[in-house]
Amino acid sequence: MANVAPESPEPSERPLSAGHLIVAQLEREGVRRVYGVPGESFLDVLDGLHDSPISTVVTRHEGGAGFMALAEGRLTGLPGVAMVTRGPGAANAFIAVHTAYQDATPMLLFVGLIPVADRGREAFQEFDLTGWFGSTAKKVVTLDDPTAAARVVAESVHVARSGRPGPVVIGIPEDVLTLPAGPTGGVRPLAVPRPRAAEAELKELVRRFEHARRPLVVVGGEGWTAESGQELMRWATRHSIPVLADFRAYDAVPHDLEGTGAYAGSLGYGRGDHAARLLDEADLTVFLGTPRGDVLSDGYTRGLDSETVLVLPGDAQGHCGRIDQFVSAHAPSFVLDLVTMSASPDTDAEWFEAAREAHARFTTPTPAPSPEPTASEDDAYVDLAAVMGVLREELASDAVITYGAGNHALWPARYLPHRTPASLVAPRNGAMGMGIPAAVAASLAFPGREVVSVAGDGCFLMNGQELATAVGHGAVFVALVVDNGCYATIREHQEGAYPGRPSGTRLTNPDFAAWARSYGAYGETVTSHRDFREAFRRARASGLPAVLHLIQDPAVRAPATAA
Repeated sequence: MANVAPESPEPSERPLSAGHLIVAQLEREGVRRVYGVPGESFLDVLDGLHDSPISTVVTRHEGGAGFMALAEGRLTGLPGVAMVTRGPGAANAFIAVHTAYQDATPMLLFVGLIPVADRGREAFQEFDLTGWFGSTAKKVVTLDDPTAAARVVAESVHVARSGRPGPVVIGIPEDVLTLPAGPTGGVRPLAVPRPRAAEAELKELVRRFEHARRPLVVVGGEGWTAESGQELMRWATRHSIPVLADFRAYDAVPHDLEGTGAYAGSLGYGRGDHAARLLDEADLTVFLGTPRGDVLSDGYTRGLDSETVLVLPGDAQGHCGRIDQFVSAHAPSFVLDLVTMSASPDTDAEWFEAAREAHARFTTPTPAPSPEPTASEDDAYVDLAAVMGVLREELASDAVITYGAGNHALWPARYLPHRTPASLVAPRNGAMGMGIPAAVAASLAFPGREVVSVAGDGCFLMNGQELATAVGHGAVFVALVVDNGCYATIREHQEGAYPGRPSGTRLTNPDFAAWARSYGAYGETVTSHRDFREAFRRARASGLPAVLHLIQDPAVRAPATAA
């Protein structure tokens, strides 16, 4: 009698592999997209994604995948997810992990690993996961038990979102992924703590406000909502208390909410002198969601001795200078409690009004004169101040702005107001190459919102290939590529320290518009700011990811000086 193979169990009865269980748990956590470059080390996870409602966004470089995941985490509050392979793949993704750590942004990085039995033998692409990432991630964990797959994912999401948010790196050995993990569809997601202040802490802070003549509020960090931002600005305006934003946390509060005017600018690189004076002159500084760190304080030199209140969900990591009151609380939730308290501060109204007026002057676009004027100066190059003036008129109020690092970022940071939360993605650690991947993620996360990325020529080509990802996955945005033929930030430092001796900063650029068209995107070159408005409208109307190649005067380094 012939042997008859037993019937296979129905799919619902089959034990899930660890790789498939990872996907099932990500679904339970609410993840909608994963970004990555495929690798043979995590094929079983890719197989699980085949039938999953989670979209797999295939990127052209692991750095791009990491930055997209970081951007999703920044914009949605749920950790963005990137998946890469071992060794070289993990190395390429490292920049995004460092950025997420210094920026305090929730993110998960899954890294495929060699088989367990091959460890310690210098196997192909072997490396030490904890040794590499241990100093720049909140947690590094390797999945060695297939039955723990769902638990490891749930705990990683919890760690990434809790306290001071940040990245978690999860190693997934390729042989462990294929082992049975049980029929379960996952575990219940873990609740994220949102600590609230005690009433006594709120009353103490109110007393401090009432005894201060020049109180100042500095906002930053993640998790701000439309309600918390608006309530803070109404409360601060009512009590004549200026509000500053931490470096690249400009979207924490609305800048020009109707009936308010407390927003007085930002701190850190590109800040106005008026903002630095506020930090120096304040007799009470309240930090909401951010510490007084390096960049905010101009290298640990400003505002260190004023009476200081710190409101953070975790500890005082990264803070320098005084702490007179520390409140362990989620800053946006703290604000909603603070504004309900009765307060009668006697603030310096003239100081407050002067701050508002100085900020208005600083953020009004004025064309930057060329250091070497020519007869055709007005038409030879694109003036970025004029471009920002157009964008202020053209962009929707909830537009998402992205950029990387470099002098090109000085213009949007200074001139483009933010009116809604989750409207800015830019690296607080100064990582180049983030703007374009962030624009891809922003468009996919918010398909109904306008997205504009401002990129320098150096920053753009570090991850500009992700334009192909945008075309392939239907992301739509307008990228402004500022072409001045050099790494301008470093050139500016050279001109100060080694005048007349530029070295290692010149760039040779392609025709960025033609380059964009070769990807199937829209591309156009703009040589005068007078032509920008119509070019921007054409790019926006194309319905494609678009690149506007802006030719900038190579001698211009920053926006024109203002009071």
